[in-house]
Amino acid sequence: MTALRIAYVIGTTTGGTGRHVAMLAAGCAGRGLAVSVFGPASAQSLFPGVPFAAVDIGDRPRPARDAAAVRRLRALLADDAPDVVHAHGLRAGAVSALALGRMTRPHRPALEVTVHNAAPAAAPALAVYKALEHLVARRADAVLCVSADLARRMRRAGARNVALALVVAPASAAPSAEEIAKARAEIGAPGRPVVLAAGRLARQKGFDVLLEALGGLPGRGAAPLLVLAGDGPMAGQLASLSREAGLDVRFLRQRADIPALLGAADVVVVPSRWDGQPLIVQEALRAGRPIVASRVGGIPDLTGEDGALLVRAGDPGLLASAIASVLGDPSLSGSLAEAALARARMLPAEDDAVSAAVTGYARLAAGSGSRPGPG
Repeated sequence: MTALRIAYVIGTTTGGTGRHVAMLAAGCAGRGLAVSVFGPASAQSLFPGVPFAAVDIGDRPRPARDAAAVRRLRALLADDAPDVVHAHGLRAGAVSALALGRMTRPHRPALEVTVHNAAPAAAPALAVYKALEHLVARRADAVLCVSADLARRMRRAGARNVALALVVAPASAAPSAEEIAKARAEIGAPGRPVVLAAGRLARQKGFDVLLEALGGLPGRGAAPLLVLAGDGPMAGQLASLSREAGLDVRFLRQRADIPALLGAADVVVVPSRWDGQPLIVQEALRAGRPIVASRVGGIPDLTGEDGALLVRAGDPGLLASAIASVLGDPSLSGSLAEAALARARMLPAEDDAVSAAVTGYARLAAGSGSRPGPG
């Protein structure tokens, strides 16, 4: 029996999306599927041992570059002859849909698109998002979404086959006491509570709201130290905001020792304006850390009502109150930690996500003869 051929298409990625696709690619290759990946050259390091070809799919519209990306991907897919093309993100999905547009049945591969991000607030970017959304909804054979609100949105846009995606944080070994002590020593917080936040430094993640919240914390006891792990377009702005507010913040950029940092944290804060299935929430649940998070997107589905203190997004006052409650009440902190571990036992594992992907690919490939052409 010939192995299924799967082509992953990704755009510019610096966060959880890239890690998710890398996990799927490695897992499917380990199951005997023939896997290839197409995306920006900067992403190649995420896919060791997997055939990779560069396609310049950016994070902003540039007509000449985007047209070149469609042409190059069309040629690469014609040579690769996959059974299923799995694109991640609306931009990668749109480029894939256009690249496949001239292919006819029965040789056109199935197209599956995972939608990872919500619509932006700014009008020009929102108009582009809606155009990509409708293109993907019309052309994709299957659409996966990282949260229920995105799934509803894609159905309204006309997508016919919509389901929730399984985005799973990679498994990691529990850090040793020595590793945790080393992390605490490095961030320099003797006797002070540590507030940990991690993710891409972009507006969606709400770290500016977190800085404002910390500035409003009551002054009882030792002042907490914010540890912010990640990088992104708001790095400079967040550093300026912290200086202006006189806050003590450790900006750690990208880190490979998140488990040790979690072990050193007294509370993990996820202040996102919107998020899907953030890896840091899953990692904090598995580490049994008290969590304060925004009630948005797919976060409540991960934590449930007892696995975190959930607050309205974008409200620094509510966020400050929740953080102060956890830091000031050992009983609450302990109950949140216990609930986090209980919730973690309900989370899917990497093997579950790969199994779901393989089952979906087989179903799509089997239906290739009856799929509609581009709309």
